[in-house]
Amino acid sequence: MRVPLTPDEVSPIIWQALISGSYEAKEAKSVFKAVQPNDRVLELGTGIGIITSLIAKIAGVQVWSFEANPSTAALAHRVISANDLGNVVLSQGILTAGEPCILPFYVREDLWMSSLDKRQGPYQCEISLASTNIDDFIADHAINVLVMDIEGAERDLLGRSALPHIERIFLELHDHLYGLSGIREITQALAAKGFAYDPRGSNGPCVLFAKDEGQREFEPEVFEATD
Repeated sequence: MRVPLTPDEVSPIIWQALISGSYEAKEAKSVFKAVQPNDRVLELGTGIGIITSLIAKIAGVQVWSFEANPSTAALAHRVISANDLGNVVLSQGILTAGEPCILPFYVREDLWMSSLDKRQGPYQCEISLASTNIDDFIADHAINVLVMDIEGAERDLLGRSALPHIERIFLELHDHLYGLSGIREITQALAAKGFAYDPRGSNGPCVLFAKDEGQREFEPEVFEATD
């Protein structure tokens, strides 16, 4: 994959993760369990577009991706363009549950720390974002898979949205922001919508919830060699 970025465009922590291959490695390992050929995917939290690009390379997939941070969205657009992915629609903005509104967004040096939560730590600047209703977007674009990494905002979003016609949800949990009580809320909210935790597509905080009720074959456990 082409990642045409330079060290001065991201923080030292992110640059080191990029050159070491550890940037979003857990997500990259599991996302192929969540997204299948011909899926219509809504991604919240594009970041610099690496997971977006991996998803978009799956046969027949169409991706709509939203990134709240304007400067990060510009980097993601460059990465997606460099990989010749014509099946991605990238928007700078935010989707939320409920009526559209204006929300504060806090931009931080480490792009993966930028969020709607002022309490998450020091920030470089505050910007205002106009939201769009997520359920309306899902219905209008016939979305069937939701992928998200939105730095804690998943707790409110998954609890308050209906998520019509969604079959699979792949997200990163942020227990350091809302504890096990927040994870319990998310799990219970999704269970009420018919989703179950899917261990075959989950890896640590990167988890898959699915509605698939089909029969499953036994998968032998594979042990990875360690140094």
